[in-house]
Amino acid sequence: MNLYTRIMAREELKDQVKKIKVRVIGIGGGGVNIVSEIAQTLKGVSFLALDTDFKSLKSTPKIVEKLPFGKELTKGFGSGGDFQLAIKAAFKEKEKIKKIFENQDLVIFISCLGGGTGSGGSLVLSRLAKNLDCLTYGVFTLPFGFEGEKKMETAKDFLLKIRKYLNAVSVIPNEKISQVLGQKISFKKSLSEINKILAKNLQSLTEIIYKPGLINIDFADLKTVFEGRGKVCYLNSLEFEGENWQEEIEKLIHAPFFPYSVEGAKAVILKMAGIKTLSQMNQISKKITEKISSEAKIILGISSAEIPKVTILATGCKEEIFPKKSVSKTKPEGAKKVKIQKPKNKPAVIRKNGLEVKKEAKEAEKEILEKEKIWEKPTFLRIKFSKGQNFLGYGSSR
Repeated sequence: MNLYTRIMAREELKDQVKKIKVRVIGIGGGGVNIVSEIAQTLKGVSFLALDTDFKSLKSTPKIVEKLPFGKELTKGFGSGGDFQLAIKAAFKEKEKIKKIFENQDLVIFISCLGGGTGSGGSLVLSRLAKNLDCLTYGVFTLPFGFEGEKKMETAKDFLLKIRKYLNAVSVIPNEKISQVLGQKISFKKSLSEINKILAKNLQSLTEIIYKPGLINIDFADLKTVFEGRGKVCYLNSLEFEGENWQEEIEKLIHAPFFPYSVEGAKAVILKMAGIKTLSQMNQISKKITEKISSEAKIILGISSAEIPKVTILATGCKEEIFPKKSVSKTKPEGAKKVKIQKPKNKPAVIRKNGLEVKKEAKEAEKEILEKEKIWEKPTFLRIKFSKGQNFLGYGSSR
């Protein structure tokens, strides 16, 4: 291949890459705040803020497109933590919302689960996007512990529901912030730190798509890694400094803000930029392959850079999204044996006929079955609504 042919091939590749469109959507108050901040530094993508709170949208930067919805139901205010209201509001304007996915190749959802619009809005959007011709990736935060068990339960329930419609999801529990940055950090500063990490990692994702290299990764590779639904995704990038690369590699594959690592991943994109020697490349890739599934598909990209930087995008990771609950081996209080004194002047054994025993057994069995039926469903599906249910299973769509 002569020089002219190589130049033309490279220009053709650049033209193809430019045609790929990525949109980042912030949903609800928390999601809008995150997108407003990362839009200042993240390049090469379009941004959209979607909320029922019109006042919240007014404070977003000009670079972020605004899409208010639900005015008829919320009067331009937030949903007040009512996810059912947010679902109804979004579903009512589903045709308008569908248009935000037009001509997009990759759509990234960002929201803080547990609230009304963040939870309900994300569910409707993910459902609408499922059958459209674009890849979908959700980045969701879980509430702080001090926000209460109810909000955490709502967040968990919605995450399990939403992920079924998206290709991949990443989860960041806010509780990890205090564990990593310490309890003395201010609330505003802690959220800003998370936003910086999100911006850095999403920038690395766009570089995978848009920046050609010596060994190139294209959008088809991203489709391969995102293939399927509901995959747990690990995305992290790190600039390698100093000589102790073992320590840097550990930081790369065990990001402190994720509740999981690359362990068990079924598909991996590994991009190494500015890594100069084969020995260094081998050192990085060997450590990663030790952690992921032995049957994992690995797609490698290599490019030049002044500062060594490695990005890893892994899907199908071992699921440890939620902290495991310890199971107590001690009997519950209701199961403790109680010594019953025999009443005086009464027989020790009260005899019952067969019909009475059979009747009591049936009543007890019925009570147990009723309780089991209730707990078979997630929390948010156990809530009864006055009007039927919409296609999402949350209440009337009218």
